[in-house]
Amino acid sequence: MGWVEKSDKLVKEYQFNDFREAWEFLTKVASLAEKHNHHPEIYNVYNRVVLKLQTHDAGNVVTDKDRDLAKAIDESF
Repeated sequence: MGWVEKSDKLVKEYQFNDFREAWEFLTKVASLAEKHNHHPEIYNVYNRVVLKLQTHDAGNVVTDKDRDLAKAIDESF
């Protein structure tokens, strides 16, 4: 599944083999978020991670800032 725009957010769900793999992925996401100075909503339950992106400064909508971070996350995975 790719990024989907819904409720003014870019959303993507990831599934991993176990919690450790999910957490390693989240560590990469944290580093990218700091680099882009843009931080996603993160939901993690065991091996499942859901990321949601929206730009609060632009009125809680999807902007190029979100698309750029989504692209960076996809390229690192």
